[in-house]
Formats: sequence, structure tokens, C-alpha cells
Amino acid sequence: MFSKFQSLAIILLLPFCALAQNPFLAKPYLQAGHKGDRNSLELLWHTTDSAATWEVEVATGERWSKATEYSVNKVNVKNVAPFSVYHAVLNNLESGKVFKYRVIEDNKIVFTSEGQAPKSITQPYSFIAIGDIGAEKSDQKKLASIAYGLHPDFVAVPGDIVYENGLVSEYTKKFWPIYNADIADSNGAPLMRKIPFIAAVGNHDADNNDLDKYPDGLAYYYFWAQPLNGPKVADFANAYPTFKASETNKNAFLNAAGKAYPIMNHFSYDYGNAHWLVIDADTYVDWTNKELLDWVKQDLQNASNATWRFVMYHHPGFNSSREHFEQQQMRLLAPVFEAAKVDVVFNGHVHNYQRSYPLTFVPDRKGTLLVGGKDNKTYRGRVVNGKWTLDKSFDGVANKKPKGVIYIVTGAGGADLYNPEQTNDPDSWQKFTSKFFATSHSLSYVQIKDNTFKLQQVTAEGKVVDSFEIVK
Repeated sequence: MFSKFQSLAIILLLPFCALAQNPFLAKPYLQAGHKGDRNSLELLWHTTDSAATWEVEVATGERWSKATEYSVNKVNVKNVAPFSVYHAVLNNLESGKVFKYRVIEDNKIVFTSEGQAPKSITQPYSFIAIGDIGAEKSDQKKLASIAYGLHPDFVAVPGDIVYENGLVSEYTKKFWPIYNADIADSNGAPLMRKIPFIAAVGNHDADNNDLDKYPDGLAYYYFWAQPLNGPKVADFANAYPTFKASETNKNAFLNAAGKAYPIMNHFSYDYGNAHWLVIDADTYVDWTNKELLDWVKQDLQNASNATWRFVMYHHPGFNSSREHFEQQQMRLLAPVFEAAKVDVVFNGHVHNYQRSYPLTFVPDRKGTLLVGGKDNKTYRGRVVNGKWTLDKSFDGVANKKPKGVIYIVTGAGGADLYNPEQTNDPDSWQKFTSKFFATSHSLSYVQIKDNTFKLQQVTAEGKVVDSFEIVK
């Protein structure tokens, strides 16, 4: 099917000044990949729909290797001109090593960059966690540059990748120019071409599912290459987003999304000595569904040998902000996380920073399902009452051994901040909240070395407003 991709000659890399004219709609960027392999990454790039022949070459240390696995998805939906999303799998990368790669169009080098191979279980590493990002705000751009200067090994996005409707056109304006810029400055940084991003689905990525109204919506499935190891369930509509569309728009979406829809909404991924569970927390997902819960339990059980266990999803269950306070549905999973010894949960959705005390939680039954909207059929979430136990002796400085799960809301990545008035009003916080900061946009910078975890919350002004450590 992809006979255009021929064996590649071994040629020295040329500098940027020798590159041909830019042919890209989105320049090459790295992803964890559909395979989720520890020693591979997936390189994606977007171009106009043409008959060009594309090739990729990779140099790892002193040894050259060929990219031999390719695929392409054609995106031909209304509201945007047709284009292609190319995928090349970069196999046999050496753990933690910097590698060089180049993309070749019709025998002309059109892009070169360095990349960072995933770290092994014995190597120290760092990552950025930052949610609610693609709003094209000045602080979003500053934080991208700050993130680049911190030299993370990857970036984790707990949802709401672009605003407002998850459209192809919104990625074009609000995402690629900021996170895959050619230089690092106040307008963005060349992050994605050097390190992978992983992302959870947020409501702004999947809620606007009327493809007759938004034909270029649900672009998450076009642009992300993340592991396809999610659950296969009988009750599809309670586990994954559905969509409305004419037959023409339906077929256009499914052809462009390929194998990513819908399985990519839930997945797990191993990086370094940590296991990541990434799930969809949107209100259409029913977390009282036994099949879903069993899949989560089994996934975390399979990760029992990992030093660190992290979970990432969009809607926080434990949130002190007045915004979205009623959306507590993810509290239902707290006992599952506790049984699996999850260390930290990363959330977005609420546009500020919050840190819980280490906690355990016993929910009351299944919670009260909230329904609203003009049709009185729109799910708003669940109110889940119950009993929590808080470890207030943990401070992350003198006492670094928490008893319970720590929940981090890191949704201050660029969209308008929520409830800054609560920052200095601890009486307005729930009892499970230890830290609350909402007066600046910020990111979470995490460093891990063996059995030590250190988090710093860094603002767009470069100020550290919270930090703590966990030691096992």
C-alpha cells in the first residue's frame, strides 16, 4: 500500500540552511506511538494532499537505522482543505539517548531535528504536566518557553488540548505554532519535535461531537498517536464518545481517524520506572460500568512492579474551586487507585493549581447523577459524597512518605483562570485541599530519580509557588 516508501540511503545530515522550502502544514513532531513501545517513538507530520514521496532517516549515536514502518491518514472533511497526516515509527532507539532525524520529500531534505529517546527504568527523568492549554493566550506561550528551558523528557496534558471545539482549524492557530515553534521565545518553543507529548481527552476535545455543525471537529483522533490498548466494552456509549453526522461526514471522519477512534480515549503507557494510566473522565463515560472498572483494576494490577504509578484524566474528583465543583464522578475510582497504590493523579478542567492532602476515600453508593441542559438530557456529572481520611502529617519536606493518593489539579496552562479570589481564602477550600493557587497560569515540573519524586509548580512569571517531595 505504501510502496512509495523505499529503503533509505545513509547520508550525512545537512544543516537547516540547506533544507528545501517548507512543505508542511504541521512540522514533524514526536508521539509515544500507537504501539506504546519503550524503545520507539512515532513521528507525525502534516502536508497538503499530494503525490510526494516521503522518507525518514534516523541516527542514534554512531549507528544509523532506517525508518521502515509508515502509514498515512487522509483528512478530507468540510471546512478545511484536504491534507495528509503521515506517521513514521522510529524503532530501536537507545534509552535516554539523543538521536537525529530528518524528513525527506522527493529526495530533498525538508526537515531535521534532534529527538530524545524514552528513558529506561534505571534512568532519572523529568516531565511537565500542564492542562487546558490551547487557548492562544500570552501566558500559554510563555509557559511553553519555560517548559522548553526546563528540558523535560516528555509533556503530559490532562485534557482540553485546544479551545473551544477541538477543531482542526484550532490546532492550526492555537497549538502547533506554540508547541512546535522553530525557536523558543515568548511566542512558543520547539518542544514537540524533540520530545513526545501524551494527552488525555478533555471536554473541549470530545464534547462538540456534531460533525454536521463542526465537520473538522474531534481532531484529537487525527493528530495524536498514543497507545491503542484501551478497553473493549459491550456498552460502547457509556465508555466512549459518540457523534452525530450525515453519512458523508461520518465516513469522512472515520476514514481520517483510522484506528484511533474510539480506542485511544483510554490507554496506559510505561515511561522510565513509572506506569501511566490515562483515561477519559468526561461526563458521557459511566464509571459505574463494571467492564470499565475491571479494565482499570487489571491495568493497574499489571503494573504492580512499577516504582511509580500515575493516573491522568481531565475532570478532577477532588476540587475546591467553585467552578465545576459538582462534577465529582471520578471520586468513584478512588478506592481502585488506593488498592493499586497509585501515587499521584493529575487532572485539568479547573483552570488553576490545587494539591490535595494524601487521602483515601470511601464513596457512598454510586453518587447522584446530574442531568441538565435545555433538553434536560445533558449529563453534568455526579455528586459523590463519602468519607475521606487525610494525611495532614505529610508536608513533602520533613515528612515525605504520604499515606494515600495525592491529587493534583494542573489546569492553569493557558485558558482563563478560575476563582483567583479563592487563593487567599482557605475557608473556601474543601478539607482535602492542601494548596490552592489561581492568580497566575502555571505548570507542574516533576523530576524522578529512582524512588524520589519532586514536584515544583512554576508560574508564567517563572516563580515557584509550591513544591514537595515523595520518597519511597
